[in-house]
Amino acid sequence: MANAASGMAVDDECKLKFLELKSKRNYRFITFKIEQQQVIVDKIGSPDENYEDFTNSLPRDECRYAVFDFDFITDENCQKSKIFFIAWAPDTAKVRAKMVYASSKDRFKRELDGIQVELQATDPSEMSFDIVKSRAL
Repeated sequence: MANAASGMAVDDECKLKFLELKSKRNYRFITFKIEQQQVIVDKIGSPDENYEDFTNSLPRDECRYAVFDFDFITDENCQKSKIFFIAWAPDTAKVRAKMVYASSKDRFKRELDGIQVELQATDPSEMSFDIVKSRAL
């Protein structure tokens, strides 16, 4: 089902893997990339990987979408988790790629039911662990 504005389709595997992350917690993170007018799964992080593993998996000069299952402990000492959607568009990425990812983001995000927090980052500092933690609380 292509988006009329961007002509972008979403591979069914994207939705299946996201549901597994959300309901079964099989993965810590999933990165997605656009290839041949379709959003596909790029990389999957195992449950024992951490936020640093996730940020290191993002390419330094290419755009990606990502979801990250962030576990944290509240001030009341409760264990919680929130699913972050991260739109990664580094300054060093090609302008055309940034435009394609930007125009397809909302449509893709709607396919993933259960996202609780959204972040956009053009530089690793914009999605540091401290920023993610402050957005989760």
